[in-house]
Amino acid sequence: MLETLSRDDRLRLLEFVCSFVWVDLEVKPSERAFVHRMVVRLGLKDEADLVERWLNRPPPAEEVDPTTVPRAHRELFLHAAKAAFESDRDFDPEEREYLELLEQLLV
Repeated sequence: MLETLSRDDRLRLLEFVCSFVWVDLEVKPSERAFVHRMVVRLGLKDEADLVERWLNRPPPAEEVDPTTVPRAHRELFLHAAKAAFESDRDFDPEEREYLELLEQLLV
């Protein structure tokens, strides 16, 4: 499924993932490593500086509106959110609540 995403959609996915790791107001080293692996997997090495900025400061909320995710990509975005939350092996209550809300908005 990732290979069918355009460059812009892959970048949007990473922007969402970066916002997901900020839900608990802290980007842990394991979450940072997860995002870096996604940059490579999505073939977005040229955009690594932009992604690093998102890891240092969360993307603006208006740029990560779940209702703007195309229907065809919603399951992928949900899967990425869950993987991002689980990357630190500490799926805390804020993350669970955010994932539940995200799921309601995307389904």
